[in-house]
Amino acid sequence: MVRAGFRMLLESQPDLEVVGEAGDGQEALDLLADVACDVVLMDVRMPRLDGVEATRLLTARPGAPQVLVLTTFDLDEYAFAAIRAGASGFLLKDATPPDLLAAIRVVHAGDAVVAPSTTRRLLDHVAAAQPASPTASATASAADDARLAGLTEREREVLVLVARGRSNAEIAADLVVAEATVKTHVSRLLHKTGSRDRVHLVVLGHETGLVTGS
Repeated sequence: MVRAGFRMLLESQPDLEVVGEAGDGQEALDLLADVACDVVLMDVRMPRLDGVEATRLLTARPGAPQVLVLTTFDLDEYAFAAIRAGASGFLLKDATPPDLLAAIRVVHAGDAVVAPSTTRRLLDHVAAAQPASPTASATASAADDARLAGLTEREREVLVLVARGRSNAEIAADLVVAEATVKTHVSRLLHKTGSRDRVHLVVLGHETGLVTGS
């Protein structure tokens, strides 16, 4: 019933086409071996193969589609795990149709999206796994992490602000630079750190200890 509702909504849009449906993660992987698509709407709790493992296996494939995770639960740790596995973001299943359609288009364009109601919780979830204050070990972690090697001081500043959930416009105002300059820095950060998108930069900033609080 849920898939039927999604299909009806998506097929009402002139720029969107549903090319397949699957009842579990393994069925999705098998289908996507033969059917090309741009964006996958992935559930997290499924029989046989859950959405986290399906996302990990799918995003490891060459030319993999973007994955947008849909979850029923606002604090579903599976959704966060799926982001770690390569998803480009997640939305709640009760998101409004305009929000879902916008999210699909944003992800297709190569950006990342997180449900507005859960952005703060996502940051808190990552921060909870880090020390409560910037301890020496956390600082050393940031200094030694290979993913941060080669970043300029300004790029680190931008990464910290991205990890705190700031938009490009807000970062530009904070650093007193043009928004186009911020976009260039973000693009370089994605390339240098091997991050898929902005959500993964948020995770990286917290995992490495660059950002240790909310």
